[in-house]
Formats: sequence, C-alpha cells, structure tokens
Amino acid sequence: MYRILFVLITSLSILPAIGMAKEACAPENQCIEMNNWDLGIAIGWGQKSNPLRDFDDIPLFFIPTVAYYGEHWFFDNGNLGYTLAEQESFTINLVTSYSLDRAYFYQWDPSNIFLNRGTQVEAKAINSMALSTEPEPEFNSLETRNFTLLGGAEAFIYTRLGIIRLAYTHDMFNVHQGSEAQIKWTYGWDYDRFIFEFALVFDWKSQDVVDYYYSVRPSENAYWSERYQAKSGWDKGAEMTARYILTDNWDLLLAVRYTLIADEIAASPLLDQDYSSTYFIGAAYRF
Repeated sequence: MYRILFVLITSLSILPAIGMAKEACAPENQCIEMNNWDLGIAIGWGQKSNPLRDFDDIPLFFIPTVAYYGEHWFFDNGNLGYTLAEQESFTINLVTSYSLDRAYFYQWDPSNIFLNRGTQVEAKAINSMALSTEPEPEFNSLETRNFTLLGGAEAFIYTRLGIIRLAYTHDMFNVHQGSEAQIKWTYGWDYDRFIFEFALVFDWKSQDVVDYYYSVRPSENAYWSERYQAKSGWDKGAEMTARYILTDNWDLLLAVRYTLIADEIAASPLLDQDYSSTYFIGAAYRF
C-alpha cells in the first residue's frame, strides 16, 4: 500500500506536502511506500521574496524531505498526523503544522520556502504656513516572534477534477492563541516522463495570528504601534510544480508559487509589498 507524494520538496514549504491514502498510484515514484522512511533532497537555485520592510529575500539552495507513513500515524517534514477515517473518496486526519508567517522574520524557520509599497496619507493643514504628514515607518530592533505548532484537523476530498484539502488548526502552545484555516485545490497530470501539478490556495489567519506577527510593538515604534490595528484575513495563492523523471531516483524539478497577501496584513507598516513569490529549479534525489 502506498500514499501519494505530490511534491518532493517540502521542508522549506515551497509547496507543502500532501499525504493521502490510496491503494495504488502511478507512476510509482509519486508514492511513499507505507511503513518505510522516505528520504530525499532537492539541490538547485531558488528564491523567496520577503514582503517585510528592510528584510532580505530568502535564497534556496537545497531542500530536504523526510516522511514516514504507517497504517494510521505519519510524520511529514516535522509535522505529525493520525488518520481518523480513510475511504475511496475522502480522508480525515488529525494533524500538526507550523505557520508560514514566522518564516519571513527568520531565514531558518522550519516553514521557510519560500518594491516599495509605501503608506500614503492625506496631508492636513495645521495652519496656513505648514503641513504635517505621518512619519515613515522606521523601527527599532524587532521583538521575537516565537515558533509554535498548530494542531487541528484536515480533510482531503478526491474528485475527478482534483483534490480538495480543508483544514483548521489552532495554536497548541499559547504563543499567539490564534487559528488558521486552508482551502486548497490540487490537480495533477502526467505525460510520458513529465509530471505536472497545479494548485490554488486560500489561507485564512485569525486576528490573533495577524496581531502577533504583523502588529508593531511599542518598543519597535510607539507611533505605529497605535496606528495599525490587526484584523483577520485571507491570503490567496497559486502553485505550480513540473517534474521530469530521469531515473528511479533522480528528477529534474521546477516549482513556483505566488501569494497575494491579505489586505488586512498588507496594511501593516512592517510590510512594504503585498505579495510573496517563490521559485526553485534544480534536481531532486530520493534515497
């Protein structure tokens, strides 16, 4: 018995891995054999743009993957899960995950995969001789945005037109006490040695999540800490992966992702752009 492996590169979250139960899948190198460790690494060149003001883009050189799927329990690149129900048309799992947002602040964050949009305000006359505008967003050293695991449930619905993932998770360690949800549609097809996958992704982040990562703390800038008020919002994204099978172990790989950041998040003075784009091109090896 196997589980479908939709994307080899996962631990830097260019495209999150999806583990779904099926009796068989083809071609076989899209599968993880159950009760065996699946190890791999992608080597090449890529980059994830960073929407945070004054933060560098994130280079991508190598991307490991580590996964294990048993009858019910599974481990997938740092995330644990347990399968509650598994049928031909759907799967329901309990899962852990980690947020993508912290990765913008720390290059070596586990989820890291991964211009100038200034804030304009209307000038108001103080008197006939002077005008006043809001100051440019300039910050002292940012306070720590701590790592946390999210826990919750996910469901995969299998259709002829693709696979739908529905997920809801909540902060397990009271770091920000927020919640996240996802709606993702994935469609894949293969032609000879080529394998293509396309996905549309909608990620919801609660007000607590947005406030923890994107609000300005008083120590960072007292003025902007009062000006920006966090609200929940939806990120929207598209992903594409193309693979060419060279051998049983080697693939050539191209992966791209574009995320349009929610307006409620893009309004934060910590950001100077309302999107993040990622690309990676290289070769992937599965041990």
